[in-house]
Amino acid sequence: MSVPRVRVSEAAALLGVSDDTLRRWADAGRIELRAEGRRLTVDGAELAALAREIAEESPLAAARPRTGSSARNRIPGIVTRVEKDGVMAQVELQAGPFRIVSLMTREAAEELGLEPGRIAAASMKATMVVLEAEPGRADRR
Repeated sequence: MSVPRVRVSEAAALLGVSDDTLRRWADAGRIELRAEGRRLTVDGAELAALAREIAEESPLAAARPRTGSSARNRIPGIVTRVEKDGVMAQVELQAGPFRIVSLMTREAAEELGLEPGRIAAASMKATMVVLEAEPGRADRR
């Protein structure tokens, strides 16, 4: 099975940068682009390696639990919304382009001081994670 090629615009969106930034990185030798007809593409495996590199360079990569934790999926972000009623609270965290919603007790939300503008981190530990491939992605080259 060959690794798919990804269009520059799609690759840039996946990395959270502009098309121009991706092209500058290619000019600097950070990633290789290939012309396929009128489109520029990048190798999917090379894109994945660059995504990991960018994540490791991020100042957010240093955000580790202050105490021991077995949860490895810790995602820092900013609280954008808190809805409280009765004994429950729904807290929304924006982590880059991703919206994470947590349901917790009202007491926990208040003890943590969760309110819009507060920096927080979502920690997740799951025994099952569902991944979905885009239809037809494996067929694009």
